[in-house]
Amino acid sequence: MLIVAILLFLIALAVGAVGVAALTGKLPRNRWAGVRTPESLRDDATFAMSNKIAAPSMLGAAALCVFGGVAALTLPTIWGVVAVVVTVVAALLTAGAGGSIAARVAEATKPEEAGCGTSCGSCSLRGMCEPTA
Repeated sequence: MLIVAILLFLIALAVGAVGVAALTGKLPRNRWAGVRTPESLRDDATFAMSNKIAAPSMLGAAALCVFGGVAALTLPTIWGVVAVVVTVVAALLTAGAGGSIAARVAEATKPEEAGCGTSCGSCSLRGMCEPTA
């Protein structure tokens, strides 16, 4: 169980580091860490926003992995195995839920369109004076 505990502590360290970097806005757009959907990778601002949204769930998943590691070290063998399985499943569900919410927010944010905005109404009047064919 010592190897399982060390593995869980290392996973907690990695996930926690990504969560802290995402929460502080220091996680650069990359191929390996954070929320990496096509919508969140659209630009740096969307990537930072979506990962900032997912950061609390990443930190929660890291805490769950720490609890699993402590349980693996302290509980008797069968209860330690049960605790490790429960905490790993809970950590995956927690991180997945946060990532899913962040991906939906990134999808809901549309990039600003170039050119005329919608405030003046002139875009909707374009072509009004042209004869119909």
